[in-house]
Amino acid sequence: MATGFAGSEITPSVPGLTAAEKPSVQIAWSLDRSSDVGRALLAAARRLREAGIESPQLDAAVLLSFVLGVNKAWLYAHPTRRLSEVEIVRFEDLVRRRMRHEPVAYLVGYKPFYGLDITVDHRVLIPRPETELLVDRVLAHVRHLVEEGVQPRVADIGTGSGAIAVALAVKVPGLIVYATDISPAALEVAERNIWRYGLGDQVHLLPGFLLDPLPEPVDIVVANLPYIPSDALATLLPQVRDFEPFLALDGGPDGLQVIRQLLESLAGPEGRAKLRAGGTVYLEIGADQGEAAAALVRAILPAVEIDILPDYAGLDRILVLWFRD
Repeated sequence: MATGFAGSEITPSVPGLTAAEKPSVQIAWSLDRSSDVGRALLAAARRLREAGIESPQLDAAVLLSFVLGVNKAWLYAHPTRRLSEVEIVRFEDLVRRRMRHEPVAYLVGYKPFYGLDITVDHRVLIPRPETELLVDRVLAHVRHLVEEGVQPRVADIGTGSGAIAVALAVKVPGLIVYATDISPAALEVAERNIWRYGLGDQVHLLPGFLLDPLPEPVDIVVANLPYIPSDALATLLPQVRDFEPFLALDGGPDGLQVIRQLLESLAGPEGRAKLRAGGTVYLEIGADQGEAAAALVRAILPAVEIDILPDYAGLDRILVLWFRD
C-alpha cells in the first residue's frame, strides 16, 4: 500500500488512537488565489485522485458546497463565480484533510441517512447505507404492531450517533425508543441529533452496557454492534481504520464477541426480562457472518427462531431472532 504521493505525506496508521491523538502530517497543496468555482473543483479533484481517494470529483463538490453553503447543482450552474480568500482557505484545509483520508462526513459534520442529515464526528461511527435496510425491517415491524393496536417500545442498543433511533422516531410519531450506549462521548453526539429533530419526548438516551439500562421490557431490540474481527481492522480502508472509533468497529477475535454478549444476556433471566413475550431482535452482521451468527444463536438460545436477511447485493446483513413465547 502506498504511504505517500508526490508533494504530500499521509498520516500514518496508529491503531487505538483517536483522530485527535494521531500524528498530523502537513500536506502541501494550495489553490491559485484567482480561482473560481470551476477551477477550484478541477484542481481539488485532481489532487484528491493523486492521493488515492476513490470519489475525488464527488468529494471535491461536497466540500466546496459545504464551504459556500450551497448544493452541488448550484456549483455546476455557477462555475465562474470567484472564490474569496476566506473561502479558498477553508476549502484548502478541507481538501488537505481529505487527502489524508479523513472521511467527508467528519469534515462537513453530517451524514445523510434515511432521508435525514445525521450529525457525526470522530466520536461515533458514520452511518452506512446497509443500516438503512435494518431500519426498513424494524419500521415494517413497528407499523404492524401499531396496526394491531400495540404501542410498541423499541431499544436501539449501541446507538452511537443515534441514527437508527432518530430515523425510527421521525418515521413513527409517538414511538418510544430507548437508545443505549457504553460511550458517554457517543451519547453526546446522539443527543445533538435527538434535539435537532425535536425528538426529546420520544428518544431516551441511557448510558450503560447493552440491555442493562433499559427501564422496562421492549417489543423490539435493534442493534448495529461492532462486528469486524480484530485481525481484520488493519485491512480496512484508511478512512475507516485511521479515523472511526475502534470501540464501534472491533468485534473481537471472530467479530461476534459483542453480539455473543448480547445473546448471553438474553439467555439469562435479567436480560430476558428486558424483552416482552413475543419480542423480536434485529442485528446487523457482517456479509460473511450469517452461518456463524446463526450457529451462535442456536448454541445460546436454542428455542429461538432465526431468519438471516440479505442486503441488496444478496449478502448476509440482518439476523432476526423471534422469541415466540
